[in-house]
Amino acid sequence: MSIKSVCVYCGSRSGAMPAYESAATALGQGLAARGLRLVYGAGDVGLMGSVARAAQAAGGETFGVIPEHLVKREVGKSDLTTYVVTETMHERKKVMLYNADAVVVLPGGPGSLDELFEALTWRQLGLHDKPILVLNIAGYWDKLRDLVEHMLDQGFADASLGDFLTWVDTPEQALEILTGTGT
Repeated sequence: MSIKSVCVYCGSRSGAMPAYESAATALGQGLAARGLRLVYGAGDVGLMGSVARAAQAAGGETFGVIPEHLVKREVGKSDLTTYVVTETMHERKKVMLYNADAVVVLPGGPGSLDELFEALTWRQLGLHDKPILVLNIAGYWDKLRDLVEHMLDQGFADASLGDFLTWVDTPEQALEILTGTGT
């Protein structure tokens, strides 16, 4: 599968550690440098804003999708290459995933988890076969990884669920996998 467009799920806040924002910036720059389009939630706050501004500054193509009710709250970034305003959160998630060839999850909160689990569930149901990478900056997602393993151990998900997630520790590792230059 040739990857040309990457959906990034991440926080609308910057989080408690500077490493999160640094990773978002490095990912945005790296996507642009490799000619990969950023698809994301169209906000100009938190890690969302960091990844988008970095991609834009590096000359990358950006595709943002935001529901009407969050345009003010997440400061809709209307200067993107493509800026889409949807009616609902569900429509946002659908448009984001359908316009990407892969998913990368940076640190984030409940919204990022919602997006991740919807993409993961759709993959398990055979609705797409896109790679899903979890960018585990400074161990942020360690407890999520433990939870996924616990669900598998307890028989609440098929073993293939674990295979649908690729865990990486750095933006560079994610970019190498997305471009086929890494493992």
